[in-house]
Amino acid sequence: MMLVSIATGVGLQKKIREKVSAFNGDIVITIFDTNFSNDSQIPISKNQDFYPDFNLVEGVNHIQITALKGGVIRTASDFEGVVVKGVSDDYKWQNFEEYLVDGRLPDFSEDLNSDVLISQYLVNRLGLKLGDRIVTFFINADSSKPPRSRGFDIVGIYNSGFQQFDEQFLIADIRHIQRLNKWDEDQIGAFELFVDDFDEIENIGRRVYQETASTLDTQTIRQKYGSIFEWLDLFDFNIALIIGIMILVAGINMITALLVLILERTQMIGILKALGSDDWSVRKVFIYNAMYLICVGLLFGNVIGIGLLLIQKYFKVFPLNPDTYYVTEAPVYLDIGYILLLNAGTFLLCLLMLLIPSWIITRISPVRAIRFE
Repeated sequence: MMLVSIATGVGLQKKIREKVSAFNGDIVITIFDTNFSNDSQIPISKNQDFYPDFNLVEGVNHIQITALKGGVIRTASDFEGVVVKGVSDDYKWQNFEEYLVDGRLPDFSEDLNSDVLISQYLVNRLGLKLGDRIVTFFINADSSKPPRSRGFDIVGIYNSGFQQFDEQFLIADIRHIQRLNKWDEDQIGAFELFVDDFDEIENIGRRVYQETASTLDTQTIRQKYGSIFEWLDLFDFNIALIIGIMILVAGINMITALLVLILERTQMIGILKALGSDDWSVRKVFIYNAMYLICVGLLFGNVIGIGLLLIQKYFKVFPLNPDTYYVTEAPVYLDIGYILLLNAGTFLLCLLMLLIPSWIITRISPVRAIRFE
């Protein structure tokens, strides 16, 4: 139970965090304004000291440029609002490789093209397929002028299972956004940073904010999606609660087993004491026997627990509702470090709890124990 709770709890935290990072980066640097929409309105010059090689703060392993533009996909029979995310040749496509269900990832390293990556949710909703050409309309900054349109070719379909993102994001060449907004080639919407250690994201985010210009704002994904990460943080409490309950139950069971052993071997205790054995040497006999029982329990627990986790990891037999959990199946995180630590901790805690009932042996009189039936 402890192995399953840690593997699935940590696995869910990591998987959801990876999905949020894939769409937004770990830290986002934008212009300092009051625009909180999914639309890059005021550009930033990409000619910064920290781009394309970020060296202001340690712990950042990648930086990329992006821009957002709200639009509407129009088909012959339907329409859908989307957010076109413009990216460049420095985009970290590795984050999307596991979500790609059909086609290929776009290539924006050469001349401007109309390739676009769209979600399976939007494809199903609009009745599209791989290779289709979609027309997307964008509202003109000058409301007196009609909307502008762009044609895109679907070259890849992704499914992250995170409907909040799947239902809105379309990934295209950033040069389309620059032309629609009438920006220069060196003007972008935001910088996205990826960190080495996500546990240090808040500290790294503060240092990045301090090192960048006063006209730029820095926001971590924990701040941007606070409700999601607050919900994920609750898993730590649930995991700790399950581990505590399981260790308590295991300890009580072992105490009961040891008391039964002492009761069944009362005469043997009396004989050993009569032959000159001290209390501690007699206690060690029962503690060693209890240690053997703990090891047997841990062996069976590891085989069953790890076996169930491997079945879920490779065969995905337990699905989850993506509307609630943001994933389509229960993710599993296996690491030899926490498995060994959990086993060692359980063994030591149960062993310490056994020192209390073994103290009863010191209260047993040899004469009365030998006559005990």
